[in-house]
Amino acid sequence: MIALDANGADRGPRNVAEGGRRAGVPVTIFGPADQLRNFENVVDAPIAITNDEDPARAVRAKPDASVVQAARAVKEGRAGGFVTSGSTGAALAAGLFHLKRMRGVHRPAVAVRLPIPSRPVLILDCGANVDSRSEWLVQFAYMGAAYMEAVHGVQRARVGLLSVGEEPKKGTEEVVEANRVLSDGPLDFAGNVEGNDIAGGQLDVVVTDGFTGNVALKAVEGTAITVMEAVRDTIRSGALSSLGGLLIRKKARRLREELNQDSVGAGILLGLRGGAFVTHGNATPVGVATAVRLAHRAVEEGVVERTEAALRESGSLAAASATAVSVGSGS
Repeated sequence: MIALDANGADRGPRNVAEGGRRAGVPVTIFGPADQLRNFENVVDAPIAITNDEDPARAVRAKPDASVVQAARAVKEGRAGGFVTSGSTGAALAAGLFHLKRMRGVHRPAVAVRLPIPSRPVLILDCGANVDSRSEWLVQFAYMGAAYMEAVHGVQRARVGLLSVGEEPKKGTEEVVEANRVLSDGPLDFAGNVEGNDIAGGQLDVVVTDGFTGNVALKAVEGTAITVMEAVRDTIRSGALSSLGGLLIRKKARRLREELNQDSVGAGILLGLRGGAFVTHGNATPVGVATAVRLAHRAVEEGVVERTEAALRESGSLAAASATAVSVGSGS
C-alpha cells in the first residue's frame, strides 16, 4: 500500500488522485474528500502545507495535514511508503518527524533520476541540504549506489563526485576529502566529474551538495525542454523539414517520452527509515502514476534495508549519537 498525498500539486487533488488510480498498485489517498468523491480509499485530509511555510514548524503545528498523515501511515505500518507532489521541505520534515533518519545517517538527501537516453543518472543531493560536509557526501554516494542497484537493476553503480575539475585535489575542502575517502572504498568510484559529465552516459550516480544539485537538476531539465522545442520548431519550419519529421516521427516521439518529466516519476528522500517520494508539482496523472509505481517497487525491493546495509558494510555510518538534523525550507 502506498500513501498518496493529493494536496500541494499544481494541477490539483483530482489530478493526483487520478494518477493514483492509474498506477495499478494499492493506494490510500490523503486529500479533500469533497473533491475526491469518485475515488476509492480516500482519507479526508483537506489541510495542506504550502511552500511559503516553514516546513518543520508547519509539520508540528498541522498534525492533520495530508503529507503528515501520509508519513504517519508509513510509520504505523499502514503503508509501505508515501508519495507527495507538494513541498519537498514539508515531505522531508514529515519524514524526519515520523520515519526518522536511519541510525548513523548524518543527513537525508533528495535523489532524482534523470532520464538520460544513453544511461539514466541519479543526482543527489538535489535540495535537502544547502551545505554539505565530506562525510555527508560519502554517505550520499553509498546511498545513491544502493538505490540504483536495488530499484533500477544497475549491476554495479558507477559513482562520480561533482567538482570543478577531474583532478582529486580540485574543488572545496569537503569535496577533496570525500574524494579521498571514496577512492579508498569499495564503490566503483569514477573520481571527480564535471557538469558536462552528468549527461555523458558514463555514470549511474552523481554526488554533490543540495544547492549545486538543485541548480544542476533544473539546468538539465530546462535544457532538455529547450532542445525538444527547438527540434519541434525546426521540423515544422517548412515542407521539406516536415517530411523529414514524418520519417523520424516514431523515434522523436520515443525520445520525447524518455525526456519528459513524467517519465522520472519521483525523487526519493534517501536516508530515512521509510520510503518517502516527491514528484514534480506539475506532474500529470501519468507522472503521478509513475511515481506511485516507483515507490511500490522501492518498497518491494527493500531499498531502505539495502541502503542501510550498504552504508554499514562501507563503514560510513556515523556514531549513534550524531547530531540531530535541522530541516531546510525545501521547494
